[in-house]
Amino acid sequence: MSPAPVSPLSLGIPGPLALVVMGVSGSGKTTIGRLLAVRLRWPFFDGDDYHPEANVAKMAVGCPLTDADRQPWLGRLRDLIQERLALGESSVVACSALKRSYRATLRAGDERVRFLHLDGDFDLILGRMRSRAGHFMKAGMLRSQFETLEPPAQAIVIAVDAPPETVVEAAIRALRSG
Repeated sequence: MSPAPVSPLSLGIPGPLALVVMGVSGSGKTTIGRLLAVRLRWPFFDGDDYHPEANVAKMAVGCPLTDADRQPWLGRLRDLIQERLALGESSVVACSALKRSYRATLRAGDERVRFLHLDGDFDLILGRMRSRAGHFMKAGMLRSQFETLEPPAQAIVIAVDAPPETVVEAAIRALRSG
């Protein structure tokens, strides 16, 4: 039996919120984001779905994206987040958000945008990446993701060395505590 959905009001969240689930590729952004969205009864948006085709093609051949490559993608996600908030609707968005500047773009100065950093060590994440099939991000690019990552100062940080349901419960506890 799956756990009951969590009311956003029970988390002490008075209005709409955008929760950006961030971390390196393979950290579980999509899995955890989807599970959180179900529990919170908020829509889920996977940032990978908003990449321009040129970005996907570049990553598919093992070429890391540049900041210039990422800007249109981050802009799309920022606009999505702001549209949802303007409608008074909360959302969960999966996005790597590896650099402070990327998070600043996504936040757009809006304190209703919060970050949940899924944190795991290189070997754990590499093992996960090697076991998944059909994703455009290749395991060989993981090192560049860890090198690019600027750990966030203002984020909920959750270790991903537990089953997804445990990670989600930890995230919900952290949201409750503010």
